[in-house]
Amino acid sequence: MKKILVAVFSLLLVAGVAQAQKYAVIDTRYILDKMPDYKTAQKQLDDIAAGWQKDIDGQQTALDGMYKAFEAEQVMLSDDLKKKREDQLFNKEKALRDLQRKRFGFEGDLFKKRQELIKPIQDKLYNAVQKMAVQRGYDFVLDKSEGITIIFADPKLDKSEDVLKDLGVR
Repeated sequence: MKKILVAVFSLLLVAGVAQAQKYAVIDTRYILDKMPDYKTAQKQLDDIAAGWQKDIDGQQTALDGMYKAFEAEQVMLSDDLKKKREDQLFNKEKALRDLQRKRFGFEGDLFKKRQELIKPIQDKLYNAVQKMAVQRGYDFVLDKSEGITIIFADPKLDKSEDVLKDLGVR
């Protein structure tokens, strides 16, 4: 009987603590898709990326043609000419890979353009979420668009300093 009473009391205590914290769930992907600024920026970004991809595809087609021509003529070429053509193919292929990396690689032109066009819109969204959370007294705002992500957490709930103190770091 005593165990049941303790279990019921524990459940009521946990339920009370859970009710004390207010949280909200949003879908940033849905919100962004409804924002005209975001649609415009995303279309502009897609158009830029498509242009760069078309250029890369054209260069890849030219490189493929060079390889086919080299394979067809290879038996008739002298060793010096063969080596020179192999070097040309290697350099052309390296230049193409470098261009792909420059345009689409980590922190490449597409990444920078996305930062320029999309990040201000995302910042606008996050500022609106933060303002709403503070005004309505939410402790947490979760984003469900790509897994659960915390968009806003009330700073008074952050216990990082307490953990550092317990660890003897501060």
